[in-house]
Amino acid sequence: MLTIHAAPLVLPAGAAPGMDGPVVDGAFVDGAVVVDGDRITSVGPYEDAVDSAPGARVRRWPGVLTPGLRQWHPLWLLRQCYHPDPREAGELGEQPLWGERLAALGDLTETRWSGSVRRGVQRMLRYGTTAVASPGARFRDPLVATAVARSGLTVVGTTGAPGTLLGERPDLDPFAEGYDLAGTVHGPLTVGGRADLAVFDVPDGTALREHGAVTCVATVLAGRLVYRSR
Repeated sequence: MLTIHAAPLVLPAGAAPGMDGPVVDGAFVDGAVVVDGDRITSVGPYEDAVDSAPGARVRRWPGVLTPGLRQWHPLWLLRQCYHPDPREAGELGEQPLWGERLAALGDLTETRWSGSVRRGVQRMLRYGTTAVASPGARFRDPLVATAVARSGLTVVGTTGAPGTLLGERPDLDPFAEGYDLAGTVHGPLTVGGRADLAVFDVPDGTALREHGAVTCVATVLAGRLVYRSR
């Protein structure tokens, strides 16, 4: 099914072959991305998208549409942090537990860890993440490997990864590493490429870097809308 994802500002985050229309400072104002199945068929002005895909479903988003983001530290987030079940929120809160708070939970069963890993993956999607990094582009931990494979997240290598974590622990927000948008996405929006997109309720790229991926309102993974906040 053809879908047009439209936003006031589309930031391809780099040169993408096959783009049509004028790009202002690397962005399409009143832009759109046309998706057919799991692939991008065009990136450009909204009017051109409508002309190229008559009858397509249109999803209009606020703010900025970008490529999906890359998380450098998924294994740490998923196996060194415990993501509480909503039924545990009254006792444990809603934020990931690590360090002493994680140790206080004692030895967790594999079933409990498996649930935590699944919830952690879902939390990543809430931050516009569509790619996760691991040495050799694969996970040896079976719980993580299974959850990531079922989610559809792309697994990439760690070439170019920061050598040390920032702060006490890695952040669910990929922008926490301090990179700009081009350094935080897995790759640019490319005609013929996989339809991995994220949308953030901010006015421009500067505001996105300032406020971070917590402003995510939608994540599209291989053409599937896997998260929306509204």
